[in-house]
Amino acid sequence: MARYEYRVLQLRESLIGGKLSGDKLERILNDEAAKGWQLRAITSTEVKGRIGPGGVDGLLVTFERPVG
Repeated sequence: MARYEYRVLQLRESLIGGKLSGDKLERILNDEAAKGWQLRAITSTEVKGRIGPGGVDGLLVTFERPVG
């Protein structure tokens, strides 16, 4: 039976919650693919901000790759 490991990246563009650019996301996906990670899911979520209460819109990007 195949075994997998997972990696989850929490992404947001800026401290004030700007949109994540397509170019930046594409660069991240290609960088992870070069390390053997395959995209599993992208989930929209609220990411805790560094300034003040509440959060900003962000993404959780989940990757997987076979172990071994």
